Amino acid sequence: MTPPLPTFHAPAERSADADLLRQAGLFRDPTLVSLLDSVTDIVLILNRHRQIVFVNRNLLELLSLADGAHLLGLRPGELFRCENACDGPGGCGTADGCRECGAVKAVLCALGDQRRVEECRITQRKGDDVLAYDLKVCATPFTRDGERFVIFAINDISHEKRRRALERIFFHDILNTAGGLRNLAQMILEEVPLDLRGDTMLLHRFSNALVEEIMTQKLLLAAETDELPVDPQPVDGGELLRDVANLYAGHETARNRALSVLACAGDAAMVTDPTLLGRVLGNMVKNALEATPEQGEVVLGCDCDGACVTFRVRNPGYIRPDVQRQIFQRSFSTKGAGRGLGTYSIRLLAQNYLKGRVGFETSPAGWTEFRVCLPRNAFTGAADDVPAPEPAWAREQGQAPGEGPLWKDNGEAHGRDATAWGSDDAAAARTDR
Repeated sequence: MTPPLPTFHAPAERSADADLLRQAGLFRDPTLVSLLDSVTDIVLILNRHRQIVFVNRNLLELLSLADGAHLLGLRPGELFRCENACDGPGGCGTADGCRECGAVKAVLCALGDQRRVEECRITQRKGDDVLAYDLKVCATPFTRDGERFVIFAINDISHEKRRRALERIFFHDILNTAGGLRNLAQMILEEVPLDLRGDTMLLHRFSNALVEEIMTQKLLLAAETDELPVDPQPVDGGELLRDVANLYAGHETARNRALSVLACAGDAAMVTDPTLLGRVLGNMVKNALEATPEQGEVVLGCDCDGACVTFRVRNPGYIRPDVQRQIFQRSFSTKGAGRGLGTYSIRLLAQNYLKGRVGFETSPAGWTEFRVCLPRNAFTGAADDVPAPEPAWAREQGQAPGEGPLWKDNGEAHGRDATAWGSDDAAAARTDR
């Protein structure tokens, strides 16, 4: 019996040249070649000894090769000249440093009949230079003519990794700077003479807005990359709604507009992340204020039942059908280039992180209402109580559009039990209607 070749991790044995040529012949089928060449990733097919028997066109074009004949029998680390492949006694996979290699882990799992996706970091020696790559690899088991192979797909994510690292550094540094500016503005506001108080308050408000915008972008990026932590706590939905209204009363978009909060219809106690919910409600209010003409009114309210709390934000205006169909899509906006994250972020945070659902209703009569329905106990094992998502917002409890415990048929708020925020002029205009 032949003793095993020396290795620190994966087996070092290799196939004979005749076996490699025979195995390569199994993958000359034009249909299979066309299929693998159409994939946008680099694709290798490896045999049971982790050796290359096929490469797709993407790799050949990357290496400026007409065919892959001289790549036959190499292992992935040897193909990319990984420094560990040079150090191992049997090449790629056999060095001590290969124990933590995502590529080797993925291939060994696939040889054990389990599909595996891993991230892999390769350090390449090129003369005296050292190059580093971050790769995402996927290894899938595959049988052909009774032999075990692995389909090994490679995606270079080096630029993505670098961008995310730079984003983290950027947000850390710019938040420190903006936070320092805000603290300085607060100190000046407390010490400034009365005749300069107005300008100083403006400086303080703008510095607060700057920090808020930076935090919003940081949160959205974290949400899109599944790096956003959720911290569920007991929350009074009605109190949070009033806090959001109070916060946005001083926002630039609230100038000459009224902001009203109706008393919640029932107990709005729930368990959710108050920070994320505050962001969702804040975006709803900001969007509504931006869509509201001067002297108009934005009305906030919430409905409650045994399972859910539904937050509503209503403003004057009608959304055209072509806009309705795209309202929650990323980067879509009616406000010009570079916008379009407001309603998208509402849906992203509410559905992916708060386990709720979002919707809106709009009427040619001249009102629009956005709603977020959140389960009371999604984070305490009662997530099954969340209503199933629907293509459009359901007419709740048999109500017609615009009706409900808080609203008149024409979309206005019932009664005068609302608390108004905003400028004195806007509040006066509201009172006189």
